[in-house]
Formats: sequence, C-alpha cells, structure tokens
Amino acid sequence: MSISSPDHARPASDIPVKMELDDPHGVADLQESEVSRVRALHGVWRWALILATLATILLCINQQFSLRFFVDVTQLNTEYFYLLIALMLPFTFLIFPGTSKADLDRVPWYDVVLFIATFAAAIFLMMNIRKAAQFGWEFDGAPKPVIAAGLVMWFVLMEALRRTGGWSLLLSVFPFTLYPLFADAKWLGPFRGTQSTLEQTTAYHVLSGESLLGIPIQAFADTVIGFLVFGTALMMTGAGKFFINIAFAMCGTFRGGAAKVCIFASGLLGTVGGSIVSNVLTAGTMTIPAMKKTGFTPSYSGAIEACASTGAVLAPPVLGATAFVMAQFMNTSYADVALAATIPSILYYFGLFAQVDSYAARHKLEGIPREELPRFMDALKEGWYYLFVIAILVVMLLYFKRESHAPFYATALLVILHQWSGPAPWKKGNTAVLALSIVLTGLMVWLDLQNAYLWGMCILAALNEFFPGKNWGGARWIHFLELNGKTFVELIAILAGCGLLIGAFSLTGVISSLANDLLAIAGGNVFLLLIMCAFTSLILGLGLTTTSCYIFLAILVAPALEKLGLNKMAVHMFIFYWGMLSSITPPVAIASFAAAGIAGAPAMKTGWESMWVGSIIYFIPFFFVLNPALLLQGDSPYLEAFGLTGLACLGIVFICGGIQGYQAYVGDLRRAGAMEWPLRVLLVIGGFVMATPGGGINPLSQWQIIALAACILAPTVLIALALIRRGDARLAVS
Repeated sequence: MSISSPDHARPASDIPVKMELDDPHGVADLQESEVSRVRALHGVWRWALILATLATILLCINQQFSLRFFVDVTQLNTEYFYLLIALMLPFTFLIFPGTSKADLDRVPWYDVVLFIATFAAAIFLMMNIRKAAQFGWEFDGAPKPVIAAGLVMWFVLMEALRRTGGWSLLLSVFPFTLYPLFADAKWLGPFRGTQSTLEQTTAYHVLSGESLLGIPIQAFADTVIGFLVFGTALMMTGAGKFFINIAFAMCGTFRGGAAKVCIFASGLLGTVGGSIVSNVLTAGTMTIPAMKKTGFTPSYSGAIEACASTGAVLAPPVLGATAFVMAQFMNTSYADVALAATIPSILYYFGLFAQVDSYAARHKLEGIPREELPRFMDALKEGWYYLFVIAILVVMLLYFKRESHAPFYATALLVILHQWSGPAPWKKGNTAVLALSIVLTGLMVWLDLQNAYLWGMCILAALNEFFPGKNWGGARWIHFLELNGKTFVELIAILAGCGLLIGAFSLTGVISSLANDLLAIAGGNVFLLLIMCAFTSLILGLGLTTTSCYIFLAILVAPALEKLGLNKMAVHMFIFYWGMLSSITPPVAIASFAAAGIAGAPAMKTGWESMWVGSIIYFIPFFFVLNPALLLQGDSPYLEAFGLTGLACLGIVFICGGIQGYQAYVGDLRRAGAMEWPLRVLLVIGGFVMATPGGGINPLSQWQIIALAACILAPTVLIALALIRRGDARLAVS
C-alpha cells in the first residue's frame, strides 16, 4: 500500500490518506505447496526452465487445438503426457531442495543426477508407450529395460512428492503404491485384493492409463495448464490491483468496511486465481493493514483474510487444480463442476459478510472515509477489460463447452486488451497495426483456416510488442514463463505422484468391496457415513494437499456414499469441501498462518479465530448433500435452488448473529444480561434448522423444517428484543 498526498505542506492530520495498491503480481507463484523453501534458479538452469515451460505451453496448444505440429503428426495422448512429465518433473529436484539445510543458491550434484534420471526415464517410457499399448505390456510381458525405467520413475515420483508436499504426503501415498505387492495378505481384512508381482505392478503404474498416466495427469494436460496460464496472465497484467480497488470503492464505507473489502476482493481474485495462499499474499498485503487501521485486532484481521481467501478454490469460474481432477473423476465437464460450485460459494461469502457485519456492529467499527478510497469509475475505466475477458471465459465454458480452449482464447484476448488500454493506443502507428491484424484475421476466417480466431489474436499481440502501450517487453514475458514453470513443476509432481494411488487400488480391484464394507460399518446409515467421511476428510486434509486428499477419498469413500443413493456431484463436492478445510483448521491452517505473518499476529490464535469466522463452511457441505438442487443438480433445479438459497441465507444471518453476539434488527445481545449465551445458542440452532433443506434423505419435509425453525427463532428473537429494550430503558433511567 502506498500513500500519496497532493500537498506536502499541509499538516498530516488534514490530508486524506488515499489508499492505492501497488501491483501485487508474482508475490505467490506456487499453487499447492506447504513448503516455503524453494531454490531460485540462475543461469543455464533458469533458461532451461523457461524454455521447458514454453515447450509445455506450446505442446498443450498443439494437442488441444489438434495442430499436429503443423506436419500432420498426431501424438498418442500417453506420449503427450510423458512429454509433459519429461519437460516439467525433473525441475522438481532443482526448485525444491532435498533437505532444510540444502543450499538455496546453487544446485548440488545429486539434484542434477535426479534431474537427468527423471528426464531419461520419462523419454524412454514415452518412446515405448506406443508399443506398450499395442502389446498390452501394462498387464504383463514388459521388457526388462522398460521395467527398469519404470522403477526409476516410481522412485523419483515419490521423492518429488516428498519435496513438494512434505513427509506427510509421501507417507500417505507411498505405502499404497506398494499395496498391490501384498494385497492378498490376510491381515488386510476388508482391504484384501488381487496380488501382483513387482514387475506387474511397475508396468501397470507407468504404462497404464489408470495410474501415473491416469486422471490427475489427464486433468493437468487437458485443462489445468491453460487455466494456470490464464491466472498468471491476470495477475501479471494487474488484475489484483483492479479487483482490490473495485472492492475498496464498493464496500469501503460500510460498517466494518475494511473487512468487507477483504471478503469482496478475495472473492473476486478467487474467481480467477484458484490458489488459497496466493490469494492471502496478494490481497492480504493491502486488506489486513486496512482492517487493523479501522479497529480490527491483528488476529481477527488475519482470520478474515484467511477465510476469504479459502474461497479461492470454491468460487467459479476457476476453482483450482482439484476441481479439474474432480471433473475427470466424475467423467463430466469442468463447466458442470464450476456451475455446481456457484451457490455454495455464494452461501460461504454471504456467511462471511454476515459474520463481519455482526462483529463490526457489536464492536462499533466504522467504515473507511470516502475521501481515502479509490473512485469506482476510475478503477473501472482502468481495468474494465478484466471483466470483459472473464465474461468471455464464462460464456465459452458454460455455453460453448470449450473448457480446454477457453483459457487460451481468454489469455490471448487479455494480453491484447491490456496492451491497447494505455493512453491514446490509436496514435503513433498503432492504427495501421490494428487494421493489418483485422485484415489478416478476416482473411484466415474467410479461408476457413483452423483456429483463425486464436491465430489472429496471437498476431495482434505479437505486433503490439513493437508499438507503444502497456506492452510487457521481453523481460516481462520471460518472467511470465518462469512463474508458470514453477507452478507447473509443483503441480505435476503432486498430481503424477497421487496418480499412483489410483493405480494401486485399480490394479487390486478392492474399491467395490471396500464400499460394501464401509456401508456395513455405518449400518447403512447415510448420516453416520457422512460424518465419518467429513471427519476422515478433515484429518487427511491436515497432512495432505487438497488435491491429494480429494483423490484419496474419491477412491475410498465416494463409492460407498453413491451406493446409498446420494447425488454423485454432491458426494464429490462434499469430499472436496471437507478436505480443503484444513487450510483454516489448526494445527496446519496454512492460509491462517500466511495471513498471521502479514498481520503480525500469533499463528495459532489466528487459526482458531479463522475456524470461528469461517464456521459456516462446516455446515454448507451437509446442506447440498441433503438437497443437490443447491448444486443445480436434478431435473428442474433452478426454482428449487432459488428458494433453498433464500432460506439458507436467512438461516445464516441467525447463525452469524448467534456466533458474534449481535443479531441484525435485534441488537447487541450483551444487553440481554445473563440470557446472552442461551439466546446466542438458540439463534445458532434455529438458524441451522432454517438453512437445512428438507425432504430427500431428511425425514422432515421442507415445510416442517421451516415450522420447526420458526418455533425456535420467533420466541428467541422476541425475548431478545424485550430484554435489550428493558436493558436500554434501565440505562436511560440511570
């Protein structure tokens, strides 16, 4: 945050402090990691990463747009996957040090050895994958050199998991990758399955489409790369500054305005970012100081930012890497997953707003004076094209269903609009460039050349580099590739390693029998199984990344819940939500700890306050499992979803009023004297009942639920009003 003043001669007290955000791009380029020590690459290694990233993006474009390398050569998908692994996975050992004492300024010899071994194994397997598909080597009969390369790949993947996700992730995944070797052991009980030899297991892991080359890597190769490129382009063109200025302009003057700005800004960033920690470090540098300045405690300020940023992986259209994996697991489009996430994310952010409003009212916290805030129209004029590009992205996702193409179109359009949004872009020869680009694009469309739209925008973007405007220049493009490369490296390490988890259970065939065993343990009780699943998700989420936790439970628990008749989308979204909650739940609480560092607050205190502030998120998954209309699932869900959302919002108002001790339109419950806490508990219970969908697996109908909630809330509110007024009258008399 920078402070500017038009008149340095005036006293400081008379000068309004104008809040302006410095461009926060690049402050957090890693998406999933729970480790903080990364090595900055220099010299030849840095240029190798940049070139490998460029090759990765071009390979993805070639595959998604069926360009066939312009020479009519078509790759198998499995060959394409191994090329991506060969380009990105080796850099894990250069960027992530092997130990806490490893040198961060130079690359040690053993990391170079791992780099070479990973690259060689991936290339060798890629060269043999076509034969493997032809002769069925993934099941038996693979040559010894292929098995040897597979063992090398298996080892480096586990080491890559350890470096990116920590020992907890390695110890959670590695034993299961070995599971097929002893799957028939009696002591495994319900986990017993078909046993395989080391050669068979290795071949299946590295050659089949169910393990290393399975769902996680498929999601990465098909959609994740494009959306990561789009997210990086947004941040590097200044979207963070735009969204936060818009939030300050719209919400800054409200009661508790700085906290509401934090929620709104983090929500806007989350719709296109998909990374929790990145959101904290981007928005938090501006919003946390503003909250502290207006009266919020440091720990509460950090908690609000942590909770608001947690919504980054919940808010469409870009939900983070886990959502893409989820779409692959359910064999549905990413657009369906993003659409299903809409109402739950609205309920979550509405709950945060209600929490902050009640807290601010209880503590009499005012908003930020208008003269200290940016003007809405000024912010909009400066960055209107971000909204336009996001609208284009949503249309392409939901209407045209082009999820693998949409982020590349949106990125090219964003770069062009950003470069042409400078002062007087039509001057100094740019008119000729624009006219030439339009003519070339029109010619390609008229000739019906493939992907004319993309080519036309790329030509315009390239030509724009030679003319004035907001152009990045060579150094900016190189930084753009470097940031993308670091993100690609980390994600491919986590996703490829977790793919072996899927392969192990697929090879042993234990998944279907395990679902029956879980049902037997729960006695067929859907609520008990949901609670078991939620508790397991939370515990696993404490030690695993969101993506690995989701993959683990999607294999083990989801089939059992689906067998009970629950909606498939609701089941997978339930697992996703509960696995993600570890980001604000101690003892891990990575989002809370990151925010605490900015706020200068105790980490654990911020974590516990994050749980308190974001408590509504613990209820929401149960709401949409009870009625999938909240995920826009069903034959005609929209009207039903509208009604359920309204009831949920009403219930959330009462829940937050009880949690914070200030009920909207009732007042500060401290003035109710000894009845404060009984009233707060009843408000939370009544609000929860009001927000709970009826029917379906719920034995009560919707009208019965509403009646029960009214029976709890009506007398509670009336008693609270009477006690508060009596307390006010006593104060007035005294």
